Amino acid sequence: MSGTNDRIEIENFTSPGRTQRVDRAKYEAMRDALLAVLPTDAPGLSVAEAKAKLLPLLPQELFPGGEKAGWWLKAAQLDLEAKGRIARASGSPVRLHRKG
Repeated sequence: MSGTNDRIEIENFTSPGRTQRVDRAKYEAMRDALLAVLPTDAPGLSVAEAKAKLLPLLPQELFPGGEKAGWWLKAAQLDLEAKGRIARASGSPVRLHRKG
């Protein structure tokens, strides 16, 4: 049975006050990969561009063949936006960059 240390509570930028408990290792691996590939200058990267760049950085034991990476990318994106660590540029498609 998993202990409470195996899960982490994340926030949701589009639903303020809403939190979700997720696997800590997968979240942290995705968070670290996303922050590693996002530039600090706006407009940044589209979500598709970010995903293409971060896939090689993900541990294969957590994301075999990139499996479920899209869901985890969105979860990390919304949490990091809620925490003010990344931001969206205006316009479409969604483009992300790290905040200073």
